Amino acid sequence: MVTRVVVGAHYGLKDWLAQRITAAFMVAYTLLMAVLIPFANDGYEGWRDLMANGFVRFVTFLFIVSLCYHAWVGIRDIWMDYVKPTAVRLTLHVLTAMALIGYAGWAAQIIWRL
Repeated sequence: MVTRVVVGAHYGLKDWLAQRITAAFMVAYTLLMAVLIPFANDGYEGWRDLMANGFVRFVTFLFIVSLCYHAWVGIRDIWMDYVKPTAVRLTLHVLTAMALIGYAGWAAQIIWRL
């Protein structure tokens, strides 16, 4: 009897599912903002008042984190599929991760300082 050992099976399922969940959250956030923004006052004061709500700030931060994770999974898969030299691929992974972490940190500073 032959015993089959499947190595590496279903590793992509977790990332695929996480990307779908983050996409669904981003759609829900977009719909929430589409409802809230028309009721906000024009200009900086309206934006500041909208973001003064703790719930909106928290959900906005979760949106940024979801966006960065969604982008990470997609870009990482592109690097893994199309960049064959390991050193170049690792460099691209590190640069991508650093950029996304930097973007998330910058967004957090903007959101929590409003």
